[in-house]
Amino acid sequence: MFNIIQKTSSHWVKYSEYIIKVARDGHRYIRPSAKGKAIVYDPLKDAETLVVDALNVGLLHMSSSKQAMAEAATLEFVHKYGLLGIVTALPTTPTFMDYDMAYLPKNQFIKADALPKKEYATLFFPFYRPEYLMGDDEPRYQVGIDRDALALAATFSDKPLGMTMSFELAYAERYDWLALQFKDWAFTFLTSIFYYDEKSDEQARNLYRSGMAAFGGATPTYRVDLQDKPMIIWDFHSLLLGIQMMFSFAITDEAKPLRLCRHCDKVFIARHPNAAFCAPQCKNQHNVYKSRAKKAEGEKGA
Repeated sequence: MFNIIQKTSSHWVKYSEYIIKVARDGHRYIRPSAKGKAIVYDPLKDAETLVVDALNVGLLHMSSSKQAMAEAATLEFVHKYGLLGIVTALPTTPTFMDYDMAYLPKNQFIKADALPKKEYATLFFPFYRPEYLMGDDEPRYQVGIDRDALALAATFSDKPLGMTMSFELAYAERYDWLALQFKDWAFTFLTSIFYYDEKSDEQARNLYRSGMAAFGGATPTYRVDLQDKPMIIWDFHSLLLGIQMMFSFAITDEAKPLRLCRHCDKVFIARHPNAAFCAPQCKNQHNVYKSRAKKAEGEKGA
């Protein structure tokens, strides 16, 4: 089922360099560096790797002893794929800037169910606010004379303002929000693993079933484009929802299921039904470890 992604396309923006910076509110944010260059790419070109990378970052965030590794992995992920576009992932519509209020379904980041659109949008511009978030005029995308901004404006001219905001150089996302989102994906993945574990009793399965029921969100829209062959074009409006959808395909794919490596505990795509290791070296190291353990146990018994 996951192979449907191979026949689809979408576009997102990442920058060549990102940094972590502390804002006046005391929170740490990830944002493009001042010298970062915008790059438009198709995240569906390698959807499997994107999902696996997101889950492995989440597993690191779930371990309190691996926070330094988690931070490095988060920055590496953002450098590779860009920020998640949380600004348009949360509201009930990606066109929230066309209205007076941004309406927010229940989420793990913001408790309020609605905020004035500009107040909401400024949560993602802690270091510099675009003019349209400061004045009283109707919001409009101001690209200035920056060559990257002009190119982005032309490429995404038909997209909602909320989406194009997430491609601006001044756009930033809170580090703790990113960490929480990655952890949620990892938790959902582990839930699917533990549910089918023979050691899980019915009470535990009911708990896992409830946890999985909470997984989901807004569904991206799509259209069919007649290129050299018919192709589905997805309108994610945020990388977050794109990953959510691709993860949904991956977690239900019986042909190439998501697995947890028996040796290194990393997520990988199983290429055959009995795959238990993410790489040959993990299998070799696991066998060496088992052999040494068995030998030590034999010597102890003697």
